[in-house]
Amino acid sequence: QVQLVESGGRLVQAGGSLRLSCAYSGRTFSRYFIMGWFRQAPGKEREFVASLSWSDGNTYYTDSVKGRFTISRDNAKNTVYLQMNSLEPDDTAVYYCAASTGPKRTYDYWGQGTQVTVSS
Repeated sequence: QVQLVESGGRLVQAGGSLRLSCAYSGRTFSRYFIMGWFRQAPGKEREFVASLSWSDGNTYYTDSVKGRFTISRDNAKNTVYLQMNSLEPDDTAVYYCAASTGPKRTYDYWGQGTQVTVSS
């Protein structure tokens, strides 16, 4: 089992920055462990935003956030971050962190989500 709790979402103006946090606990020692961020805008499907692999530190981003968002981790605090810069109104969504613990790379554990609203 893995427990995830997001925080940091709020209203921000376009062009601004925000850092989301995801505190994790539980079974994170798997060599397959990957932490991801997803988002879901009103009326749209949930989409992948970024991921970080525990084993090799590799990161991946969806094209629309490359160069603006950065995923990172702080082992001492058991927290994964999503630093979001140059925010745009299209970034408005509920952001979720999720964990994948097995070789199939499916995300089996999800947080409750945190709302990010970017005003124009």
